[in-house]
Amino acid sequence: MVKVTFSIDEETWRTLRETAERLGKSQSLVVREAVADYAARAGDLTEAERRRMLKIVDQLLREPQRGARGAAAAEIRDVRRARRSGGRRHAGEPA
Repeated sequence: MVKVTFSIDEETWRTLRETAERLGKSQSLVVREAVADYAARAGDLTEAERRRMLKIVDQLLREPQRGARGAAAAEIRDVRRARRSGGRRHAGEPA
């Protein structure tokens, strides 16, 4: 273990001491567990970010999809045209 020195305000120190006593753990262990918990959640979205992203998803789901139908219809036409003319030509085949 590494011994470190850092400063905390009175209220945080009091909370640390009371929490350690209540849990029956050393103050060092409480700090290590708190840092591990904080590090595990550090990459999580904040509540505001989560709400903003959900709002965007909701908006996207409400909007009709544009262009997808037209692109699909064009591809179906191309396939039908290719079938009528003997299929699609592959590289190396005579035209």
